[in-house]
Amino acid sequence: MISIVITSFNEPKTVGKAIDSFLSQKIRKKFELIVVAPDKGTEDIVRRFSQKNKQVRYFKDPGKGKSYALNLIIPKLRGEILVFTDGDLFVSRNSLNEILKKFEDPRVGCVSARPVPMEDKKTKYGYFANFLFDSAHKLRKKSENKFGFVECSGYLWAFRNNVITSFPVDVAEDTIVPCLFYLKGYKIAYAPKAEVYVKNVTNLKDWLKQKIRTTKAHETLLKYVDVKRVPRSKSFLNELFGGFYLFTYPKKIREVFWTLDLFFLRLYMWVAVFYHTKIKKKRYSDAWERINSTK
Repeated sequence: MISIVITSFNEPKTVGKAIDSFLSQKIRKKFELIVVAPDKGTEDIVRRFSQKNKQVRYFKDPGKGKSYALNLIIPKLRGEILVFTDGDLFVSRNSLNEILKKFEDPRVGCVSARPVPMEDKKTKYGYFANFLFDSAHKLRKKSENKFGFVECSGYLWAFRNNVITSFPVDVAEDTIVPCLFYLKGYKIAYAPKAEVYVKNVTNLKDWLKQKIRTTKAHETLLKYVDVKRVPRSKSFLNELFGGFYLFTYPKKIREVFWTLDLFFLRLYMWVAVFYHTKIKKKRYSDAWERINSTK
């Protein structure tokens, strides 16, 4: 059996599409689909689906954060493979089967899908999203081939059940769990044909808020894992010396200027993360935080 978990926070307008994007697939194995959410609006949508589809269930989230909610739901899941995604996005038609193919190798413990921006490159923040997602795609392919390890995307990823039963809540779950699997001897795989479509931010305030928060969540990894034992692609040095395709990615004059803007914004982001974590000693804390321009 496969367990599909959709975490959602005040997203009744989009969670239905997220559910549909799984139910419309030809899934080769039995599955359960659980939506984890704290709000009544999302609960009502899920209840309507569950009346027609017995596989769909609702799990009441106490509202203390995503990692907290996942630690509650994981022991209750029946699947051999656990698949995780969010309620404000949707997945490609054959995404689940593409992920399951990777698990045919018993050495694989976790699998990351490929996030794809809903936006095109015609706007500045749409270009930012495409640049970063395409860069991450190339880095994941390179890291999988070289190390048998990729940093997973929390937008859509999966891992084997009954290997990791819980994880710390002050670090990004899609960062810490693959590391724990890797340290147990498993490979972390990438399924680029399993696409998940993501709506991104549209203004500077939300962009900085989102990127600083997610990067702080990744930096807390140092508290739990000796990074000398785990390959790492998301770091300041990796980004500075090869993570960015500054000279080959832009195809138009405006894209060259947008790329330079992005470079300095990422530099500012890393400085802000360093200030918060090293100077102010303010670490990432697990809590639901809404970014309005992505909804």
